[in-house]
Amino acid sequence: MKTIYPKALQKGDTIGVIAPASKPLQANIEKAMKIYEEMGLQVLLSEHLTDGFGYLSAEDSHRIKALEDMFLNDEVKGIFCACGGYGTPRIVDQIRYDLIKENPKIFWGYSDITCLHTAIYQQTGLVTFHGPMMSSDLANEVDSLTMAGLKQIMSPTALTLEEQDQPVTSLQDGYVKGPLIGGNLTLLSSLIGSPYEINAKGALLFLEEIEEEPYRIDRMLNQLRLAGILDDAAGFVIGDFNQCTPKKRHRSLRLEDVFDHYLNRSGKPCIRGFPIGHCMPVYSIPYGAQATLDTHKKTVTIEAGTRE
Repeated sequence: MKTIYPKALQKGDTIGVIAPASKPLQANIEKAMKIYEEMGLQVLLSEHLTDGFGYLSAEDSHRIKALEDMFLNDEVKGIFCACGGYGTPRIVDQIRYDLIKENPKIFWGYSDITCLHTAIYQQTGLVTFHGPMMSSDLANEVDSLTMAGLKQIMSPTALTLEEQDQPVTSLQDGYVKGPLIGGNLTLLSSLIGSPYEINAKGALLFLEEIEEEPYRIDRMLNQLRLAGILDDAAGFVIGDFNQCTPKKRHRSLRLEDVFDHYLNRSGKPCIRGFPIGHCMPVYSIPYGAQATLDTHKKTVTIEAGTRE
């Protein structure tokens, strides 16, 4: 499918905020809105944003309508998810992807939003953005690296991931190119066997996770292995695995052992240590954009995720 790059935003543009998963915190949204307003953008909040419906932000029908309405609204130039949590797998098969393809716009989020990134990219070819969200990440002071990622929406610029505060290590050396896709490991494994299972053939697969023990990471990577996804991928980018340490099980493999078993032994280029995922500072990744992984330079260079 042809890759579609959304148009960059300009000062004065309106962005829409939706909550396709869990209920966001209204106070945090109000704080984070200032970041976008200082960038010269106007912010439109969707209906039913903070209704609350059990562990969801609103009933499925309301969350689907909010997403589709934002894509159909000509005044809205970008769509930003307020937070993750849980909820997108419930609606992924009910979204009208033809509307998204006909009205391509910047779409932003991560964590549970991985489900929508994968589905939108595979159903439409639209490049989306895996990055921090208003309610869960941006309510407090934002560092320069994270802020630079947010500014991608207004400035089509190639992005180079390189070593920051924590070391970047090569698990398997190599040089490879392909579209950069992936996201939260739990969500990717939950899609296996469905029409929305990630197609990693020839792609650079990036992975991130939070608060999952090594044995759970092992189980999910094994799901990807059994489904042939790890075989299909051309290379691997391991992001942040925040607090993924043994808790219930005192006897445990190290996380490094799990990565070695499933990713290093594949013989494909594999690098670890970039701040991607549930962390601060954090890189914002154009999902589906062409990228180059060079383990010798310890970099991943990604094409601009937007077009003028």
